[in-house]
Amino acid sequence: MVRFKNRWFLVEFIPIPSDAKILSIPPIPHSGSSTPTRLNLDSKQIYSALKQSVISNYGDVGWGAVGLSLSVKYFSPTTNICIIRVGRDQHNIVWGALTLLNGLEGIKFIPNVMHVSGTIKHAQLAAIAHNRTVIAKYRAMAGAPVAYQDSYDSYDTYLESSNRDIQALQD
Repeated sequence: MVRFKNRWFLVEFIPIPSDAKILSIPPIPHSGSSTPTRLNLDSKQIYSALKQSVISNYGDVGWGAVGLSLSVKYFSPTTNICIIRVGRDQHNIVWGALTLLNGLEGIKFIPNVMHVSGTIKHAQLAAIAHNRTVIAKYRAMAGAPVAYQDSYDSYDTYLESSNRDIQALQD
């Protein structure tokens, strides 16, 4: 019996401000505010945009190779990260389509493939580690004193809920 082998992508969607110049270096996302820039997206929209990117760049043959194995397992609008599953043999097609994806629903962003894994467990660990670093940056940008607990409670609550959601993912 042969099992189906997958690749798991951990992708961060970095929003581009609409007033950013094309030739200049884009500003650091979330600069100047203590709250994250939320993308109003969900997994279905990311799946359909990725499907359109595969079709437009690789044609029907590319989509035929990728279509059965592609799925978006997780998306967090708070940290703008996404976990995508695809078959091992076709992961290069999806990686190329992700790289060529530049906007969705009128929102411009840069997709950053942060981690590629052969198992969901390592993708989960990378996503949890990324969430911790992003929340630490948000806490630092908030500039609240250590004794002030209201803002930290919301961050801790988010970390706990995102960790549960990520760890609940199944193959």
